[in-house]
Amino acid sequence: MKVLVVDDEPNILMSLDFLMRKEGYEVFVARNGREAIELLQKEIPALVVLDIMMPDVDGYEVCTLIKKRKELAHIKVIFLSAKSKPVDIEKGYEVGADLYLTKPFSTRNLVGKVKELLQMAS
Repeated sequence: MKVLVVDDEPNILMSLDFLMRKEGYEVFVARNGREAIELLQKEIPALVVLDIMMPDVDGYEVCTLIKKRKELAHIKVIFLSAKSKPVDIEKGYEVGADLYLTKPFSTRNLVGKVKELLQMAS
């Protein structure tokens, strides 16, 4: 199964890439929202792990685009963000997130949630 990881923080991107590959997923990475949108023109992942605070197009916009496009709307979206205020989390769910996890995060918890969402999707 294909997973897209989007984060502007190189260390987080590398560790999530490694983590998802270790679990057997085919992983694509994007360093910002614009790259993610470009990638989604070519590859349709089953799930996107998405940061919110990025320099160009933020995660909320990327998620909104995914959920509005018929060919992408089935993609599961997990927000992984340092934005932990209730208003931020609420906005994440409003734009269509399937799950919202805050940083710092437990890798074991994240992997478990990814598996759960992908089982629901298949």
